[in-house]
Amino acid sequence: MSVTETDGVLTRFVSELQLEVPTVAVWAHGSLALGDFQPGRSDLDLIAVVEHPLDSEHRDRLADLHQRLVDTEPAAAELHCSYMARTALAEAETKHVTWAHGTLMERPVTPVTRRELLDGGLILHGPVPTELLPPLTSGQLEAFIRRDLAEFWLPATGRPRLWMRDIWVDLGLLTLARATVTLRDGKLITKREALAELPKLGAPADVVRDIHDRRYSNPQPISRLRRIRRARRARAFVKRGIRRTLSI
Repeated sequence: MSVTETDGVLTRFVSELQLEVPTVAVWAHGSLALGDFQPGRSDLDLIAVVEHPLDSEHRDRLADLHQRLVDTEPAAAELHCSYMARTALAEAETKHVTWAHGTLMERPVTPVTRRELLDGGLILHGPVPTELLPPLTSGQLEAFIRRDLAEFWLPATGRPRLWMRDIWVDLGLLTLARATVTLRDGKLITKREALAELPKLGAPADVVRDIHDRRYSNPQPISRLRRIRRARRARAFVKRGIRRTLSI
C-alpha cells in the first residue's frame, strides 16, 4: 500500500460517507495525524461526527459502505472509524457506533483519542476538532491511562499465550512507553518516539529491535523457541513496568 493509495481511499470514504449519513466532520487521529503513518502497516484511525444518533437503517448503510471499500480498496482493510453523534460529543463514556476489524460495534472514544484530536487531528472534512469537541477535564487523560494499565494490560500479562503473537508484544511495550511519558510529562508521543523511550525504561534490546523491524523495516521470521523466549521477556517487562508506573 502506498501513500497515494491511502489518500485515495480516504478521499473516496469521505465522499461516499456524506451520501450515506448526515456528516458534520471527519478527522484522522493516531499515526496518520501524528506523522508516524506506515503504509501497509499502520491503521487508518478515523472519527466521523454525524448530525444525529444512527438508527438501524444508517448502521446498515455504513456497514455496506465499509464492506464495499474493503472489497475494492486494499488500503481500506485497516480503516477504522467511530461515528460520534453531534449531540453526544461531551459525554466521555458514551459508546459510539464503530467500524473496526470488519464489523460494526459500539465503543467509547477514549480520552487519548480526544487528546490527539484536540492537539492536532488531521481534518478530512468539516470544522477543526476544537470547534466541536470539549476540552478534557483536569486529570481525565491520566485517570484513563492508569485504569487502562491496571484493568486491561496488567491482567493481560498473566496470560502467557497472548504474548506469542507479534501484536501483543508490539502494543504491550509501546503502550507502556507511551503511558509512562504521558503520566510523567503530560504529552502524547508517537510509536517511533515510544521505541526510543523503551531502552531508557530497561526494555530488552533485542525485543525493541524486533518491534522496530516489524514496523519500519523488513522483519525476519523467528523460530518457535525464540518466540517463546521473546514472549516471556516482553510479558515480564510490561508487568514490571506497569507496577512501577502505577507504584503497586
